[in-house]
Amino acid sequence: MALHRVNTDDYQDQLHAKAKRLAEAYREFTDLEPELFPSPPIHYRLRAEFKVWHEGGVAHYAMYRQGEYKKPFIIDTFTVGSELMNQLMPKVLEAVNSSEVLRKRLFSAEFLTTLSGDALITLIYHKKLDESWEREARALQEKLGFPILGRSRKQKMVLERDFVTEKLDIDGKSYQYKQVEGSFTQPNGHICRSMIQWAKNACGQNSNDLLELYCGNGNFTIPLSENFEKVLATEISKVSVNSAQENIQVNGINNLDIVRLSSEEFTQAIDKVRPFRRLAHIDLDSYSFDTVLVDPPRAGLDEDTCAMVARFPRILYISCNPETQLENLKFLSRTHRIERFALFDQFPYTDHTETGLLLVRK
Repeated sequence: MALHRVNTDDYQDQLHAKAKRLAEAYREFTDLEPELFPSPPIHYRLRAEFKVWHEGGVAHYAMYRQGEYKKPFIIDTFTVGSELMNQLMPKVLEAVNSSEVLRKRLFSAEFLTTLSGDALITLIYHKKLDESWEREARALQEKLGFPILGRSRKQKMVLERDFVTEKLDIDGKSYQYKQVEGSFTQPNGHICRSMIQWAKNACGQNSNDLLELYCGNGNFTIPLSENFEKVLATEISKVSVNSAQENIQVNGINNLDIVRLSSEEFTQAIDKVRPFRRLAHIDLDSYSFDTVLVDPPRAGLDEDTCAMVARFPRILYISCNPETQLENLKFLSRTHRIERFALFDQFPYTDHTETGLLLVRK
């Protein structure tokens, strides 16, 4: 995040300028104007990492300006961070500066919060964490009412838990998610909720099945499972797969299977190039897929995965990088047209743009 204080008066103008640039970039593939999903102008970011800058024996939160990574600048507030994050930041810093054990060789502090009011604070050190650190950290944990986690090289000290629990209301129903520290979660909870609602609406109710690649902790998968007969989802991260399995159980979903495979591996599996033991309990031939959901990393879809998803009648493509999505569209537009087009403003006041496309076979 480039700014810790923002001018909210400019937000709507910035959003519409972003939408205009996006529409122009996609004009080769569609005449649609993007559906706009704005973020709250402040307090929208649920997770953040701060450098801890030591000066005169006092620790401060610090950040780097974009393009300037040699000297950080000290901050005393973080307007874009959630209200809970802003409540916790000064309390943590006060405790750190009151304890040499907590302050010494502390170089980073991470805050993970949720819309539902949960939080986890991770303190990261250039030293081994011992019993004296644990005592001080437990005292801070009790004072805050939220868990503290300590990290150093090859060491992770969990005092209570290493995750938060998020609850999202989607179309009048509440979904619960376990979000583990260090694993990927959507940073803007309000936009996350909008993305899921948009995806459910774009898919509609179906009598066939859904395939999802890059499913993470089941963020999209679990709500969308109610729109399809069966769902098969893949994810390469073991931590995310384990979280997704727990999230499936706590939300009472019974038509969804998640397997730990990369998109490249699943492409090999569905093409019967080679078998995978992780798919031994899955009968791929029993699925009647008509929709595929992809939410790839910034690199977009690799060539083989792009060719595989092009076989589906409908492709729901969520992207955090329009440049690579546009590159994939050069291939996908041969067989599909864009029926829905959305802009999700995940990071206001930046050039970052998150998009959603519903592609249907021509």
